Amino acid sequence: MFPRIDLLGMLFEFAFYYPIVMSLFWMAGGIYYFMRRERGQPGPDDLPAMETYPMASILVPCHNEGANIDDTIAWLVNQRYPDFEIVAINDGSTDDTGARLDALAAQHALLRVVHLDRNLGKANALRMGALAARAEYLVCIDGDALLHPNATQWLVWHLCSGHRVGAVTGNPRIRNRSTLLGKLQVGEFSSIIGMIKRAQRAYGRLFTVSGVVAAFRKTALHRVGYWSDDMVTEDIDISWRLQIDHWDIRYEPNALAYILMPETFKGLWNQRLRWARGGVEVILRHAKSINSWRTRRMWGVMLEYILSVCWSYVMLMIIVLWLLGYLIDMPAPLRTSGLIPRWHGVVLGITCMLQFAVSLTIDRRYETRIGRKYFWMIWYPAAYWLLSLFTTIVAVPKTLFSGSRGVAVWTSPDRGYR
Repeated sequence: MFPRIDLLGMLFEFAFYYPIVMSLFWMAGGIYYFMRRERGQPGPDDLPAMETYPMASILVPCHNEGANIDDTIAWLVNQRYPDFEIVAINDGSTDDTGARLDALAAQHALLRVVHLDRNLGKANALRMGALAARAEYLVCIDGDALLHPNATQWLVWHLCSGHRVGAVTGNPRIRNRSTLLGKLQVGEFSSIIGMIKRAQRAYGRLFTVSGVVAAFRKTALHRVGYWSDDMVTEDIDISWRLQIDHWDIRYEPNALAYILMPETFKGLWNQRLRWARGGVEVILRHAKSINSWRTRRMWGVMLEYILSVCWSYVMLMIIVLWLLGYLIDMPAPLRTSGLIPRWHGVVLGITCMLQFAVSLTIDRRYETRIGRKYFWMIWYPAAYWLLSLFTTIVAVPKTLFSGSRGVAVWTSPDRGYR
């Protein structure tokens, strides 16, 4: 006689243990990366030593960035790298972005402007910029980002250090912090996003570069066909295609870029739903491409993402059962004592705060006063675990049943209160 398997109990255990195990995994990977690659090394205000300084092209895709583009270009022309050009791509803007770029090009000989007559999306703008660029090494930033003066050299240094380095992702830092959501995102980008990138880099593969600041080898991009214009998130897709083609992607925390993020729930929801859809799209498109032993180093990244999707739907099931328990008399095996059981909640809270403490300790070298944001992290589980949960739940069917979407064009995001 076969033993009885308590499937529901196993799902409950998975819902509890998954975030704890992943948090411990990220902390271990982050600490390992810090001890091996960051501790005692030069910081963002220093410059890495290079034997030669090959030309770099800084690509700035723009769509309706009239309010931000002057500041972005002002920071770019002050890069301390010896040999670079700036290529701004005005992708069918309907505001004064084009006129502002032309005026800036008249002031700065380093700047060239490519005007596209209609909105064809960031992927297409990046492709046009790459084709217009004179250099082999491409530094790509968003039209509202401020690039640290030393960031270009840190990114190019990696590309020069190995002929199989196809891309390098930088370290985005939040600069609009006037609301609770803004303050929470400061901690999120260090304790979650930065920690995950460190851990993933420790085992060899990144889920994605940061679309707001990354550098690429043009030869690598040419081999994989540049950015895909039919993907919601072109940065996730290009990361997977480069790594499937056996190019190395690195993370450089010293390459700082100061970015604007949503500070309204609607703006944050739209952004995170787009990210979630991008993750689903890349799994659907590339899962078959990594089913061989030669691509085994991508298995960990894919498994991590699939488990996160499973966790979201298990949590949805638990929430539904919990709500039904108030309406009908549920069978004993289906009863839940609450969304956050007593001792489980304490363990989750302690683990969460420990992860924040570790990550903020590591990130002090990039932002000296970041410890002040530790208090606001108390609210992180309620604000962001639920946001990640529901955006994933919505993203899976929305992606599966949306059909062919065609070219992914620009939409103007929420840039917060300034």
